[in-house]
Amino acid sequence: MISRRQMLKTAGSAALGAAGGLAFPGLAARAAETVTLPFANGERPLVRYPGKRPLIGQTARPPQLETPFSVFNEGIITPNDAFFVRYHLADIPLEIDPEAYRVEVKGLVDTPLSLSLDELKALHDPVELVAVHQCSGNSRGFFEPRMGGGQLANGAMGNARWKGVPLKALLDKAGVKAGAVQVSFNGMDGPALPETPDFVKALDIDHAGDGEVMIAYAMNGEDLPWLNGFPVRLVVPGWYGTYWIKHLTEITVLDKPLDNFWMKTAYRIPDNDCACTEPGKPAEKTVPINKFSVRSFITSVLDGDKVAADAPLKLRGIAFDGGSGIKEVAVSIDDGKSWMPTDLGEDLGKYSFREWTSTVKLPKGEHVLKVRATGNDGKTQPEKQPWNPSGYMRNVVETTKVVAA
Repeated sequence: MISRRQMLKTAGSAALGAAGGLAFPGLAARAAETVTLPFANGERPLVRYPGKRPLIGQTARPPQLETPFSVFNEGIITPNDAFFVRYHLADIPLEIDPEAYRVEVKGLVDTPLSLSLDELKALHDPVELVAVHQCSGNSRGFFEPRMGGGQLANGAMGNARWKGVPLKALLDKAGVKAGAVQVSFNGMDGPALPETPDFVKALDIDHAGDGEVMIAYAMNGEDLPWLNGFPVRLVVPGWYGTYWIKHLTEITVLDKPLDNFWMKTAYRIPDNDCACTEPGKPAEKTVPINKFSVRSFITSVLDGDKVAADAPLKLRGIAFDGGSGIKEVAVSIDDGKSWMPTDLGEDLGKYSFREWTSTVKLPKGEHVLKVRATGNDGKTQPEKQPWNPSGYMRNVVETTKVVAA
């Protein structure tokens, strides 16, 4: 506990120093290193927080850290120290006593619960699930026309092996009463100003109790990193990260839909098949954001790379969707004029990244590589990105330009 407290006090100096006038040793030197993301105004600092390797700093208060894209070529599982960080509220917890920590289950239940970490872990045999965690605004910086919000490249995502107990086990122990319609979730992070709405999210009761939504206490075989939700967080496989509440403390069964800013105003998408509108126009009707769209990336080469001409070039990448699983991935080396199948790697589950590989030969000159995934539900990636006012759910066929010499 002491080491974690010390670590977060240091993190607080780094991340929240703007408010308190504190200085984190070495931050200026580390922040002097920058990367340039591939869109206008894309220069960002590389910053190091406790428990993390240098990540792309989007904001400091609250901490928003993007994973450098090269990490995704290291393997299917994203390392804990490279996993992206996204907070909504500036008052993040800097001290947590695991002995005093409790998760409450309350509201429309027969028996309200207040569980310690040990009691939570003893409630059910541990379950494990490999699942992608992705920010709703991942890749927002590539939208045209641009819109407000964090101008992220493709690094606000990661794939991890989560371990915990099913949310269903807690709901069953508490006993959900008739008339329940939703379950809401709140964590330890809070607003810095009283007028800022607390970050509370909700799932419909059937989804919350489906047996897959998880209260996770471990990530890739270790305790959750502090900045990724220690000691427990909600894992909602296949759904965007806005629902993945960190530092979870309150689970409330509701008799009516949650009526707050984060459900009724924020994180909503146009209510149509493409979740899109004409650029610049608001949607006539919206719904809360939910499942991932199918996506794929080339990770083994980056835009602008030079490769050997007329020699075998092994392409590698990742694909994922909202839970149907990946059926196939195709790659093009001629800007989409023709497509060839790829070999799919190990299947770690329907919510995980799926590796794909293909070996090609490129003659001398410039080449436009593309990759396109199709899920088991038949959904595939669009050639042109549909637009929405919030820059959510980007999943266009990605393009990578290389030069063979």
